Amino acid sequence: MRLFAAVLPPDEVLRELGAAVDRLHALPGSRGLRWTGRPGWHFTLAFMGEVDERTVPELRERLGRAAHRSEEFRLRLFGGGRFGRRTLWIGAAGGIEEMRMLAERAEAAARRSGVPMDEHRAYHPHLTVARTRADTDLRPYVDELHGFEGAPWTVSELALVRSHLPGGGLEREQPRYETVDAWPLGG
Repeated sequence: MRLFAAVLPPDEVLRELGAAVDRLHALPGSRGLRWTGRPGWHFTLAFMGEVDERTVPELRERLGRAAHRSEEFRLRLFGGGRFGRRTLWIGAAGGIEEMRMLAERAEAAARRSGVPMDEHRAYHPHLTVARTRADTDLRPYVDELHGFEGAPWTVSELALVRSHLPGGGLEREQPRYETVDAWPLGG
C-alpha cells in the first residue's frame, strides 16, 4: 500500500483555502493547471511510497510513539509559492519548527520500521494546490497568494494516509486519500 504521514487541516481551514484557490481559477491560464482535489489537501510529513503490509503494524506503533513525543502546536496557512515552473503550493506559518520536528520523527519511525526512505531532505511545509506537466509561469498565482493568511488552528494529531492512485484513465482524475490511522500529539 502507498502511504505517507501527514497533518490534515480541519474543515473550516479547508473551506477558507478553497475560497482562496477559487480566486486563482479566474487567472489567465488556470485551465492548463491540474488542481488538486480539496478532499486530498494535506501537509505531507514523510512520504513512504509502497509499504509492505507486513511492515504496517510496526510502522503504526512507531508513528504512535512519534506522536506521543510531539506536543500540539499552532499553525495557519500562509502565502504561497512554487517549486520551479510546475508545482503551486500554499505555505504555513506558526509552529514551523514543531512541524519540522514531527516530520523528522515520522520519517525516523518509517526508517526504523524497515520502510526504505529516499535520501533525507530538509522539510519544507507546503500544501500542493496545483501541478502542471509543462513549464508554466506560476508567478501570477504566487503573487495572488502573497497576502493570503488563514485562521490559526491547533495541530493535534499525526495521520497515516493511504494514497490510491487514479487508474481509470479519465482526464484530470485525482488520487483518493484514505486516513488509515491517527494518533493524538502529546499522548
